[in-house]
Amino acid sequence: MPTYTPPLRDMEFVLHEALKVQDQPVEGYSELDRDFTAAILEEAGKIARDVLAPLNLSGDRQGCTLENGVVRTPEGFKAAFDTLREGGWTGLDCDPEFGGQGMPYVLATAVGEMHCAANMALMMYPGLTHGAYSAIHAHGSDEQKATYLPKMVSGEWTGTMNLTEPHCGTDLGLLRTKAEPQDDGSYKISGQKIFISAGEHDMADNIVHLVLAKIPGGPEGVKGISLFIVPKFMVNEDGSLGARNGVSCGNLEEKMGIHGNATCVMNYDEATGFLVGEAHKGLRAMFTMMNEARIGVGLQGLSQAVVAYQNAAEYARDRIQGRAITGAAAPEKAADPIIVHPDVRRMLMDQKAFLEGGRMFVLWAANLIDRSHRAGDAEAEGLVSLLTPVVKGFLTDKGYACATQAQQVYGGHGYIEEWGMSQFVRDARIAMIYEGANGVQALDLVGRKLAANGGKPAMAFFEMVKTFCKAEEGNEELKKDFLDPLKAASKDLQTAAMYFMQAGMKNPNAALAGSTDFMHLFGHVCLGFAWAQMAKASHEALAAGTSEEEFYRNKIRTGRYYMSRLLPETALNLARIQSGPEPVMDLAAEAF
Repeated sequence: MPTYTPPLRDMEFVLHEALKVQDQPVEGYSELDRDFTAAILEEAGKIARDVLAPLNLSGDRQGCTLENGVVRTPEGFKAAFDTLREGGWTGLDCDPEFGGQGMPYVLATAVGEMHCAANMALMMYPGLTHGAYSAIHAHGSDEQKATYLPKMVSGEWTGTMNLTEPHCGTDLGLLRTKAEPQDDGSYKISGQKIFISAGEHDMADNIVHLVLAKIPGGPEGVKGISLFIVPKFMVNEDGSLGARNGVSCGNLEEKMGIHGNATCVMNYDEATGFLVGEAHKGLRAMFTMMNEARIGVGLQGLSQAVVAYQNAAEYARDRIQGRAITGAAAPEKAADPIIVHPDVRRMLMDQKAFLEGGRMFVLWAANLIDRSHRAGDAEAEGLVSLLTPVVKGFLTDKGYACATQAQQVYGGHGYIEEWGMSQFVRDARIAMIYEGANGVQALDLVGRKLAANGGKPAMAFFEMVKTFCKAEEGNEELKKDFLDPLKAASKDLQTAAMYFMQAGMKNPNAALAGSTDFMHLFGHVCLGFAWAQMAKASHEALAAGTSEEEFYRNKIRTGRYYMSRLLPETALNLARIQSGPEPVMDLAAEAF
């Protein structure tokens, strides 16, 4: 059975030595000293290891069941959810006005990685709730906030987002769900939504659905979409639950993974709904939730890589097979542990270098969100908008690849269900698809985000990397192994962006055909930048003297691997981009 070990020391390193959160002029960050964050992360890690992880494999095998319109979650899920709720974990970074603890998003993200690594399917229930909370908090009326947010923050009620319909996913302009205005100011919502995560379950008293629908007579396409709150149970004036609303789960999807999460077909039969924000401005309101969800999905991809790697590394140390080519490493045994073999080392190093760099990247992105929301930093806000598709697309693509590599370390045992490795692969796979498939993330990055605000966020990113490299140019410990590779990769990224500006103006397919390569190129530069900063922090710790010398030397060794073995993929990405649209678009549709 797979196990999970919270990476507490590595999180402490990223937060306090690489990002130096305690020194940043952001509201709430002055409280993030080592003792405080250690206490939070240690307790969160215990829950991940002792409460959530033991239910991961059994939840996958049991799955959810639908009985007479009621969804039953796997055995133990409700008790685990109650543990999260009673400990205040569901409202860790939520507004204190509504019962939240008001902690920075960067700390909640670190907690989220551990909890998601331990049990991704279970954590989708509070994860969707947090997204719905954020949308209502940003766009709801005072009455709506007072009615729904306290119960959502406490975890007594959960939330969902309802976008997709049987005939439309990415192209939301095609949706057919209708919202008929009523004399009392409410709406009657009718239609069907599919792929609704946590749409129905037995772990909360109420479920607050956020539903996209069209008010008859509104504009065509996405300009006519509005957002509505549709509770499973109506809420009385005194806050108690009233009659059952006209919303029900018609079916549960049979999925490749995340079996412990209820993925529902939701039927709305003149259900009572309440408009959130302005009519016909629903997509803007929903994007508050979707952007948060995309960062969260990137974290899912990373988390599955983390837990899969942990188990693969342990297996490689224990499994004996063959002898080291340079001579027996364990002559007292019948064979050597497979970790002595260079190709096994390659797979493990690919994973380790990615997940440690990815952890720095996603925590930096969370830090940018805090700087935007808590400090009013406009540049941070622009960078987060630019990087969101990279966080989502790159971390989930590579997270899935790493989970598959971890499975490969096991050989044939990795393909056998009792070892549990296939679950990490199956669970990680959905992260590349939902909340905007990764191809759509790449199109968003190239088609919208790159040129947004006159290209200022992209230029700010390039300048940030350049400034770091210039400031450290006299640092001989960084130059060859970290700064030179980072400069080369950043140059590839800028060259690709310039190609899009020049060729894309003449033929948009020139940009779109290379969009996924650009997203990966960008992701590699982000991780290269992360590793350069972590290497700097590690060298500084060694120079200052430390009792953890091996920790920092291993950090540098792992970073050196990324810079020499993985970061050069940017050159391949650039070559593909510069090949233009013809190799992609030349074949007629009939020839496929």
